Amino acid sequence: MKTDENYRELTEQEYKAFFQGSVKTPKDKVEIALEHALDIRKFEIELYWKRATYFWTLIGADLVGYGALQVSTTQNESTDNLSILLSCMGIIFSFAWFCANKGSKQWQENWENHVDMLEDETIGPLYKIILQRPEPPSRFLKFYELFTGPGSFSVSKINQIISIFVTILWIVLLFNSLGSFNTKAPVAWIHLIYVFISIACCITFLTFGRTEFKCHKPIAKLRLTKISSTVKVDAIVKDKETSS
Repeated sequence: MKTDENYRELTEQEYKAFFQGSVKTPKDKVEIALEHALDIRKFEIELYWKRATYFWTLIGADLVGYGALQVSTTQNESTDNLSILLSCMGIIFSFAWFCANKGSKQWQENWENHVDMLEDETIGPLYKIILQRPEPPSRFLKFYELFTGPGSFSVSKINQIISIFVTILWIVLLFNSLGSFNTKAPVAWIHLIYVFISIACCITFLTFGRTEFKCHKPIAKLRLTKISSTVKVDAIVKDKETSS
């Protein structure tokens, strides 16, 4: 992260000092912090897959529409414009998915690092200790395990690679929709507008779509609630005398 006056780096001793002592609960502060870190990490993973489903739905629907236009028997200027528009939308959706993957990965690692720092004093280094299979003793077993055994692959990194691949694929489809460049042909301004908006949107993701690390200074407002006195006091007193 860039140096900013709104925050500063902490040493390991300073980090641990924030969780020392106890609160007015039966559990220690470190144990409570670890429970929250584990819960939020689990929540981040759930959100990660929900976001992936969301983007796959958009990209899949976009791809189906693009494919339907390509196999259509009626090819005219309207279908060409729509193909370019769908290609640009595919680029935006795919690149947004890539950025969202990186953002999800950052916050997942944030809470994983909290767990790494907090678990030693409560449950021990359970999350940091990795239990793996031993190396296969023969070449045949190595070959066998290549297809059936586990592997140290990162699901989130694979998703990022897929999102980049899909983005590049949509760029290729965009060039295919634009067709061959003819310098003598008139400029299709609507095509240029589509491409410019797509590029500007992707640049916006990289510039304005980042997490803010600045000092937050929210404004606190209290909503006032009052009972409206629409009934006159004399009427209330008269009703009381009548009831008595």
